[in-house]
Amino acid sequence: MSDIVFIQGLNIDTVIGVYAWERVIKQRLIIDAQMVCDMTRAIADDDVAYVIDYKAVCEDIEKLCHEVQAELLETLADKIAHHVLTNYPCCEITLTIHKPNAIKQADSVGIKIIRKAGV
Repeated sequence: MSDIVFIQGLNIDTVIGVYAWERVIKQRLIIDAQMVCDMTRAIADDDVAYVIDYKAVCEDIEKLCHEVQAELLETLADKIAHHVLTNYPCCEITLTIHKPNAIKQADSVGIKIIRKAGV
């Protein structure tokens, strides 16, 4: 069974970017995550102990953004994906990071990565 727990539109203001001026300001990131998991036991037992705690995932993502202060969105995304796959009961994550204020002519730019546990 493949079920998905998702987070959509997590807004985080953090240091991100390669240019010197970007290293001294905070910029808005919008993060979406889809975590593939098996909810069979949670459903059968109606027990929160067997699901992904999306509040905890959001808190971890925000903490990582502030700690890593990556230059590249790709680096940040990979670290977040690795953390989630290591610390939560999911086998795959699709992570999208939007940087909405990077290009004036675009609503948003960013990246999307897909990572699987054990790969």
